[in-house]
Amino acid sequence: MADPRGFLDVPKHEARYRPVDQRVHDWGDVYAHPADPRLELTDVSDQARRCMDCGIPFCHSGTAGCPLGNLIPEWNDLVRRSRWDAASARLHATNNFPEFTGMVCPAPCEAACVLSISEPTTGGSVTIKRIEKTIAHQSWDDGFIQPEPPEAHTGKSVAVVGSGPAGLAAAQQLTRAGHDVTVYERDDRLGGLLRYGIPEYKLQKSDIDRRIGQMEAEGTRFVVNCGVGTDISVSDLRAKHDAVVLAIGAMTARDNPVPGRDLNGVHLAMEHLVPANRECEGDGPSPITAAGKHVVIIGGGDTGADCLGTAHRQGAASVVQLDYNPELPLDRDDSRSPWPTWPLVMRTSSAHAEGGERKYQVAVQRFTGDTDGNVTTMVLAEVTVIRDADGRRSVTPVGEEFEIPCELALFAIGFEGVERGPLLDGLGLAPNRRGALSCGSDWQTDTPGVFVCGDAHRGASLVVWAIAEGRSTARAVDQFLMGASDLPSPVKPAALPLSVR
Repeated sequence: MADPRGFLDVPKHEARYRPVDQRVHDWGDVYAHPADPRLELTDVSDQARRCMDCGIPFCHSGTAGCPLGNLIPEWNDLVRRSRWDAASARLHATNNFPEFTGMVCPAPCEAACVLSISEPTTGGSVTIKRIEKTIAHQSWDDGFIQPEPPEAHTGKSVAVVGSGPAGLAAAQQLTRAGHDVTVYERDDRLGGLLRYGIPEYKLQKSDIDRRIGQMEAEGTRFVVNCGVGTDISVSDLRAKHDAVVLAIGAMTARDNPVPGRDLNGVHLAMEHLVPANRECEGDGPSPITAAGKHVVIIGGGDTGADCLGTAHRQGAASVVQLDYNPELPLDRDDSRSPWPTWPLVMRTSSAHAEGGERKYQVAVQRFTGDTDGNVTTMVLAEVTVIRDADGRRSVTPVGEEFEIPCELALFAIGFEGVERGPLLDGLGLAPNRRGALSCGSDWQTDTPGVFVCGDAHRGASLVVWAIAEGRSTARAVDQFLMGASDLPSPVKPAALPLSVR
């Protein structure tokens, strides 16, 4: 144990947010940055003292904690000793993009931390996410992160379709292994949902650009505004490359065709978030804005919270977020979600702390509008959620209907899988019953030489799982091309987070 009294002597300190009345008026980082950066480094070093270097560190278990297998106790101890250079090397050995996960990951590692067994006794988990974020940003500030071009080239060529976290991780690993890698992105900028799905205040796009610069210096090539199957044919792509990695995400959004769904002002979440991010990139005002409107967000997850924070910054008159599930408790219930499983507790994001109302066990029944076809009102009902023997949910109204004002409605109720189209048709692939693309134990689809990773394989999931799958698929591709591989493979295709079923 690095410091046997660390968690007893050092209180847990989470990263501080900027004051609400400041941050809701801009798109800057929600976290506060001290005038003297040394104070932050000192505090984070103290927080790292709380790590016990457990004999069985569940924090980096692939099923309970981090699927990347981040060697968390090791870099915690290095941070404790202010060895920021060595901590950077240890962190980057398992994670290509720790500044991404340090900003947006919900930190299953902290839920699996041994100090989470009895938080009233221990003071709570180690602030792993905060430490990881600090290592990553300090690594850039101190110049520890440099391009790592391959020492030799294999002469093999790989196409990566999609530039989200899975595609970028696979591309970087394969480039460093010596392959000629080209990333094809249909959007005008790189990053996938990292860029256009996650709001600027949660993840600064300069962080993405900085990593892209590193990858370009290593030899990875990027092609934007290029939809495979439309701007370049599938046959041409396959003729140019020895292997193809599909990292195309799961962008088919789930909808709810209730009466009034076709009224003006009723949108899917991404129809709101993408143009808001484009506005932050300098592409002009968003055509779908919450400014001065009564906004209702349908869905209680992370995408709904992103819509909430975006609506605050656009100047909404009011915001209500709906969830058909019951309100969760503040503390872990060991009978429902015992440690080290992901705890079923009430979560409050930075956006929730900025305002708005949350309603539970309610669901939209219909929308009503004015004579011009604009939505004005949402009709709700109290509901109960019933699960059948197979786990399928049915949402049933149990109370009287009531109305709330609604001038902008946003459906943030999840995603149904990959988008069908000429890419999949040209490869002879079809989604499975989950809407994802199946693969074998080697990450290879039914089409030889074509591999899949990230949300396209797993379904909509976490950035940390996308990076883990990208790294694992890179090893499979390297082995396919060369007959053997030294690249790491942190997860298997069938791996699932530990949960209570």
